[in-house]
Amino acid sequence: GLTGLTTEKRFANHKAGIKAAAVVKRYGVRLLPELFMHLNPMPFDAAVEMEKDLAEDLRRAGFTVTGGH
Repeated sequence: GLTGLTTEKRFANHKAGIKAAAVVKRYGVRLLPELFMHLNPMPFDAAVEMEKDLAEDLRRAGFTVTGGH
């Protein structure tokens, strides 16, 4: 997803219930930096498009992805 926070801080917020996606709060276990670190940082407009593309790629690979529509 799109955020101005570090991925670690955003994940911690999800787990703490702060602006949390219920699926992450309930089922999130850990981050997989190998799936996203090469994408950071990215300009906003590019990130909007990339979020959609990456979500679809991850779904095809068998990951559960919410959002990214």
